[in-house]
Amino acid sequence: EVQLAESGGGSVQVGGSLTLSCTASGFIFDDSGTTWYRQRPGDECELISEFRRDRDSYYHDSVKGRFTISQDNAKNTVYLQMTNLKPEDTAVYYCSAKAWVNRIPACPSPRFGYWGQGTQVTVSS
Repeated sequence: EVQLAESGGGSVQVGGSLTLSCTASGFIFDDSGTTWYRQRPGDECELISEFRRDRDSYYHDSVKGRFTISQDNAKNTVYLQMTNLKPEDTAVYYCSAKAWVNRIPACPSPRFGYWGQGTQVTVSS
């Protein structure tokens, strides 16, 4: 059974930082296709970053320059380092693998790849 487990969410003030972690069991992360999505209140679930080992990783414009995705194959863990957090970053963040979609109505969505259960990030001013 494939399981993705996120951790590291929490509440921070504007300008603060958090690092999310996602560890997989029953599945080995590839060198591409490991992703972070988020779902803000009232919004669809959107792709914000995809890890790509052989070229530049993908970042949504809203997080470019502030978020960094990385992957440790030895630990089978993907990270999302988030800096300079803004109130609009408040969302539930989901780790996923092999989803291959940019935006879906809601996450997690087992129809598209593998998903964790999400971790809440709240940014307050």
